[in-house]
Amino acid sequence: MIGRRKFITLLGAAAAWPLAAHGQQPAIPVIGFLAGTSAGAAKATLGGFRQGLRQTGHVEGQNVHIAFRWADGQLNRLTELAAELASLPVAVIAAFGAPAAMAAISATRTIPIAFTSASDPVKLGMVADLNRPGGNATGVVFLAADLVGKHFELLHEMLPKAATMGLLVNPDSANTEIQLASVAAVSKALGLQIVTQNASRSRDLEPAFAALVQQRIEALVLGSDAFFYDQRDQLIILAAKHALPVMYYDREYVADGGLISYGTSITDAYRQAGVFVGRMLKGDRPADLPVQQAFKTDLVINLDTAKVLGIEMPLSLLLRVTETIER
Repeated sequence: MIGRRKFITLLGAAAAWPLAAHGQQPAIPVIGFLAGTSAGAAKATLGGFRQGLRQTGHVEGQNVHIAFRWADGQLNRLTELAAELASLPVAVIAAFGAPAAMAAISATRTIPIAFTSASDPVKLGMVADLNRPGGNATGVVFLAADLVGKHFELLHEMLPKAATMGLLVNPDSANTEIQLASVAAVSKALGLQIVTQNASRSRDLEPAFAALVQQRIEALVLGSDAFFYDQRDQLIILAAKHALPVMYYDREYVADGGLISYGTSITDAYRQAGVFVGRMLKGDRPADLPVQQAFKTDLVINLDTAKVLGIEMPLSLLLRVTETIER
């Protein structure tokens, strides 16, 4: 009589025999996905990433799997999450935002990495050169951190009588130093007093807005950051509560009820990153793939929000607008 343990062993061998006889099916590759935002906040941009994958013949759930890791706006978690992905059998890591990219590069020097970044990846040490990245990472750079000066110019054009404006930044972000660097020159050029306020946690946002309003700012520029993108709903609610005109760096804020945005499309940057991932899955080396720069910018205005705030948009802005949003 066959013992139970031996029977189970024989049964397992029998079940595996057809695979051995006909050849093992190749394992479906796994993409590690690392982002500083939450899944809910990144719904639109995630669609762009999947579109990029499809452009290279990869469809989630069919011939590729994705292991998602979201920091939910807590950027200090990125190092741990990146290490977790590097320990898995992932074929490529897609890292969104400079903090996520830097965490991924620190976690592995062998797994290919495709990133998006609003900051210069050469200055941050992510690649050796834009045309010859040289390591295991390459990706897409889009204008955001460098646009603070332009954001103040557009607000000044919209509100020419405003004398004091604010800038809200995350002091923990890699983008902040770049954003603050232009404040003095912009302040002098436009004759504005610019008040800077920090916020790095959800509970910081309401006090930050209260402090800015107390200093009698008449408009606000929101610094580009994954934490702010994750807190999009709360930021828009606070802007409405204080009847404060806010300039955002991405269209999604305006689509959700914000007033105005100027910047490159983050969704399209995610799409381009998806294309990079697809190419890496097919064997392309990151070191040989030049970093792409997204230069196209969009000016988006929510006319309903402008009406609520009592702002009459100047014709000079309306003639240059890429998209208007209204019910």
